[in-house]
Parts: sequence; C-alpha cells; structure tokens
Amino acid sequence: MKENEIQDELTSIRSMMERSSKFISLSGLSGVLAGVYALIGAVCAYIILYAGRGWHTVIYFYNNSLTAIVTSLSVVALAVLLASVSTGIILTIRKAKQKGQNPWGRTSRQLIFNLAVPLVTGGILVLILILRGYFGIVASATLIFYGLALVNASNITYNDVKYLGILEIILGLLAAVLPGFGLLFWAIGFGVLHIVYGTIMHLKYDR
Repeated sequence: MKENEIQDELTSIRSMMERSSKFISLSGLSGVLAGVYALIGAVCAYIILYAGRGWHTVIYFYNNSLTAIVTSLSVVALAVLLASVSTGIILTIRKAKQKGQNPWGRTSRQLIFNLAVPLVTGGILVLILILRGYFGIVASATLIFYGLALVNASNITYNDVKYLGILEIILGLLAAVLPGFGLLFWAIGFGVLHIVYGTIMHLKYDR
C-alpha cells in the first residue's frame, strides 16, 4: 500500500473516531447570533437600569420600583436565552444533517448533560441571589457558571470551547471584584466573546 493511501486511511479512521466520541456539529454562526442577541439584551438592560440615573447610581434598587426592574430584566434575559437556544438548536441540527451526524445521539446527550449540570446549578444560585437582593454579583455568577459549563462540555465537542469557557470564568471573577460594572462584563462575555468565538468557529469548522 502506498504512503498516500495509508495516510488517507488513517485520516478516515481518525475522522470516524472523532464522529463517534465527540459532537462536532456545533454551529459557529449560532455563536455569532447568540452574541448579537446578548448585546441587544445588554442595551435593553442598560436602558432599564441606568436611563436617566447615571452608570454608578444604584440607590434606585431600594425604592418602590425594584419589583418592576427585576421583572423587566428577567423578561429581557429570558428573551435572550430563548432566542439563543432556539437559534443554536436549529443551526446545529442543520449542520449535523450536513455532516451525517445524529443530532440526538449518545454524544449530543452527553454534551447536554455536561452543560446542564453547571448551568442548572448556576441558574438556581442566581435565583437565590436575586431573591435575597444580592444583585451586584448576579452577572459574575452567570459568567462563572456558564464558563464552567463550557469547560465541562469541551471534552465532548471542539476543544476551542474550553478556551471560551476559561475567558468567561475570568470575566466573571473580574465582575465580582468590580460589581458596579457587572453589565459591562456580561455584555463582553455573552456578547463580544460569543461573536469572536462564533466567527472563528465558523471560519475553522463550518466552511
């Protein structure tokens, strides 16, 4: 057997092993769109929180509009989440079909589980923080637990996901140190980083 034929055979075997052990149908474009949705949500949150009050003014949290503010922010966050998840599912299923991979196979179920454990834990913690009035560290908690979820899921999918997760964790820790800038770090983490990461993934794997 010629050397080129051996190399092609090894490449084919490696590709088959990757398909069986990793979920390689994540769409880079869905990451870009998720980042766009997050930036739109961040602008809406800024208007709700700071319009007419100034960036550093937080005393309004303790007046009678607190419930209305929390409700409005929750609606924005839920809208961003639903839009991001829906887009991710649609584009991932389309890419999986193009690659001939089962979008609901063993690897995809493992990926969802690895993501869900830190995300659900973080989501419950965030609800507790909101109910107890610890608004200053909500952005930090969401970034940290999201980063942990990405790192935890990176062994099931592209290794690049791990580096995005590490950056999210770093931003979350910075947001904890500077709670007054939580919305800014949130916009960078869920918006800017997703757009950059999604673009890289699209150019690297989707073409």
